[in-house]
Amino acid sequence: MILYEKEIIIPPVKDHHELLEYVSENVQKHLPEGEIPIRFVVTRTDDQGYHCELGVMSNVDNFQTPSRSAIFNFIKRRFQNTDQFNAVLLVPTGIGAEIGGHSGDAAPVARLLASACDNLITHPNVVNASDINELPENALYVEGSIISRLLMGTVGLQKVRSNRVMLVIDEHEDERFQKAAINLASGARASFGLDCPLVVTMKDKVRMESVYSSSGRAVGKIESFENVYNVLSKHKEVYDAVGLSSVIKVPSAYHRDYYLGGMVNPWGGVEAMLTHCISLLFGVPSAHSPMMESMDILNMDVGVVDPRMAAEIVSVTFLFSILKGLHRSPRIITEPSALGHPSILTAADIDCVVIPDCCVGLPTLAAIEQEIPVIAVRENKNNMKNNLSAYPFKPGKLIYVENYLEAVGIMAAMKGGIAPEAVRRPLSFTTVVRESQLAEMLTEYQQDKIDDGKNNKIADLSLVRESKVLKSC
Repeated sequence: MILYEKEIIIPPVKDHHELLEYVSENVQKHLPEGEIPIRFVVTRTDDQGYHCELGVMSNVDNFQTPSRSAIFNFIKRRFQNTDQFNAVLLVPTGIGAEIGGHSGDAAPVARLLASACDNLITHPNVVNASDINELPENALYVEGSIISRLLMGTVGLQKVRSNRVMLVIDEHEDERFQKAAINLASGARASFGLDCPLVVTMKDKVRMESVYSSSGRAVGKIESFENVYNVLSKHKEVYDAVGLSSVIKVPSAYHRDYYLGGMVNPWGGVEAMLTHCISLLFGVPSAHSPMMESMDILNMDVGVVDPRMAAEIVSVTFLFSILKGLHRSPRIITEPSALGHPSILTAADIDCVVIPDCCVGLPTLAAIEQEIPVIAVRENKNNMKNNLSAYPFKPGKLIYVENYLEAVGIMAAMKGGIAPEAVRRPLSFTTVVRESQLAEMLTEYQQDKIDDGKNNKIADLSLVRESKVLKSC
């Protein structure tokens, strides 16, 4: 089995209408039989269309795999549950995000946003910092593809008291690194009570290689994935979650260039491909940490580094953070009859999604379809080139903020049922429309759209309230 990244361009669709279904259909057209998409992102939107990058699983003929459309399956939420306020925090891996693009440096953001939530759902990239994991007590550590499926309405999350975490590691040429990983697992058992029933060392290794796509994203290629597949299949009765540690091949210069030059973290993208595939195939929480290649790399002196990378400099295994996260990572529920149980978090329980500006992937597209508000943070700059305001968000469902401090204020306003503009000045005059004018205004607005070459139908009055016609009254 091979996992790799593929770049495609999907032609533009008028007004980005029903984009999720349109993207799914076009992805299937670009992939030959026997290849299954496991990861999807739009890196740029322009006149050519949607510049997409796909993580793909191939050579799967002899294995039990999901359908080719599995990651695009969508179920519309029928209601919103307001018993609690739950938010999703995403910082996509491998995009060079200023905050969260290094080593757990979005963890303070997670702690900040968690203070305004009953539950914060986030993914390993946000809080993993080698031997540090400052996951808030009310946060759920959920692998990225599972968050996508949560928002797509096809899975639910069930909180657990603890998981049995199986650790799968490479048999390293230098036994010191293998022993360090085992000692780390033992330390986690002794220090916070991790249930680690088994450590499996793989002589037949999975081969992971990091590369960069044309957009500048860190991606990669994984060969011999069947070695991991076979281990997980053999021991599936032993574990509830899986931690993995293996060598990721990168040019030797990348280590120094990353720590001193600030290049996009080269390891996270290929790790995300691995865990997306595991979660899709086995339906369990998973996370990966890179294993040190050699003592020369370990002993490399790069001096005092950017604080965002510092946690990596002082670690040998980079492993403790994932074991701590997986310890209480929620169970993934796929049985339709169970998704209505009050203990299961589903798309109906999500009140908002917080992302860096310009990021378009399945979570963003799902939020649009589910009418879940998206808070886009401009300060968290990254390599993606999408204008979110051009996408078909319903009025009020896309909220731009300058930074995460402002984002938590918006979240607190949502939780309190307070219109954000009510606490800003100047406060605009209340809009008043005479009922007798409404039909005339609808006609005028519709003609304006025709004149603009868009020829849109008026879907509801909320669109009219956003129009220049109404604002001029």
